Amino acid sequence: MTAAPIRRIVIAGGGTAGWMAAALLARFLPPPHAEILLVESDEIGTIGVGEATVPLMAQFNGVLGIDEKDFVARTEGTFKLGIQFRDWGEMGNVHFNGFGDYGDAIQGVSPHHHWLKLHRLGDASPIEDWSMPYAAAKRDRFAPPEMVHRQGDEAAFYKYAYHFDAGLYARYLRGYAETRGVVREEGRIGKVELDPESGHVAALLMADGRRFAGDLFIDCTGFVGLLISKALGVAYVDWSGLLPCDRAIAVPSARRDPLTPYTRSTARAAGWQWRIPLQHRTGNGHVYSSAFLSDDEAVDQLMANLDCAPLSEPRLLRFTTGHRAKFWDRNVVALGLAAGFMEPLESTSIQIIQTGLARLVEYLPDRDFDPAVADEYNRVTANEYARIRDFLILHYCRSRRSEPMWEHCRTMAIPDTLAHKIAVWEACGRVPLLSEESYQEPSWVSIFLGNQVLPRRYDPIVDQLPIEKLRGGMNQRRAAIAQVADHMPPHTLFVDRTCPAPVAA
Repeated sequence: MTAAPIRRIVIAGGGTAGWMAAALLARFLPPPHAEILLVESDEIGTIGVGEATVPLMAQFNGVLGIDEKDFVARTEGTFKLGIQFRDWGEMGNVHFNGFGDYGDAIQGVSPHHHWLKLHRLGDASPIEDWSMPYAAAKRDRFAPPEMVHRQGDEAAFYKYAYHFDAGLYARYLRGYAETRGVVREEGRIGKVELDPESGHVAALLMADGRRFAGDLFIDCTGFVGLLISKALGVAYVDWSGLLPCDRAIAVPSARRDPLTPYTRSTARAAGWQWRIPLQHRTGNGHVYSSAFLSDDEAVDQLMANLDCAPLSEPRLLRFTTGHRAKFWDRNVVALGLAAGFMEPLESTSIQIIQTGLARLVEYLPDRDFDPAVADEYNRVTANEYARIRDFLILHYCRSRRSEPMWEHCRTMAIPDTLAHKIAVWEACGRVPLLSEESYQEPSWVSIFLGNQVLPRRYDPIVDQLPIEKLRGGMNQRRAAIAQVADHMPPHTLFVDRTCPAPVAA
């Protein structure tokens, strides 16, 4: 017997998560296949810290059929080739996690092993010299790979992402969704009605008396988790003992040229500071641990380290790193902050919304809501969160900084999965990847080597290649990358010519 399909989807909350959900579901379940309703209140603000993304963002927009130039212009966006880390590990240290690798394998061995041999022989060049995204980023240049590939240069394989205004992106997706049949209802949710027999959510009861029933409910109500937590009672898995930062101060500042094609993360005494360049402003924030720094001190540090005049008063955000014990419970799926929060160090907030939505489309239930489907969704999603958690912890736990917070991170117990990765890396220079990894070997290598966590040996196969041939080949690739980067247009010029934002009123 075939179960009845989902006919009515109700999304509680808007913002980035809500409108991403509305847009993607409208793309795959357009009327008359399903009725999609989004309920949000203009009285409730959105967090909006997710202004930097990872390359998966381009795939999401591509699935929706969104024109890239139009999207970047209307969200006041810029392009991103990776993240520059300053003062991580120790003061004065600078390294880069780019959206690319360090070249093809040489005799079947990853190029960082060949770099390790040259490093042991006294070559002082950083591993980033073999990263195409880094070569362009340090020159403040950008062009999409397809433009560079036309030059026929094999060195130019890389990906890119975006910086954009999250509020404008939500508005952009709202227009997309509404033209495809999504209905928006304005108002504040007063109560969540549960079915007395199944315990499923039956309807949202609005403060003004309206009632919105549905088959499947998407909880995008932020940290409060109005459906997943308040109504269904799903607990929260607290990771603050592993990632001690629990607050952020955010403030926009004036635009500063040139527009850098990367996010900047600068370590501070009790956390770190982000810098995200947009077309009309710069996004800034200070993520920190309240156990080691007061709110007033955090504000003072942030404001003292802006590179342009602030455009508003700083805003305080409180959070607990972690996730729901279940992301999908009964007929409710939580997305965005309602599902969990990972500090924005590697720009994963929007990524997790996107992968959660892709997983929901893959495992779209019928009205029977077989628990096996939700169980698999929860298993995979929990693994994804755990892998990202481990990657974030790695940024902290091998630091040589002496401030109390960094000392705490260096001496705290870490998850067994991360301890295993570190042990294998230190033993032989390899990264054991687990299921649902968001970050592949080059990203782990960039953080290990960027923080001077060197393995005890490199792959012995490297020694089969004569040293002069190895050195010559590595130098040739480095020169080829530099040549490609030198021919790219300045990032600022590329943005201004191809996707300029409307002039601010």
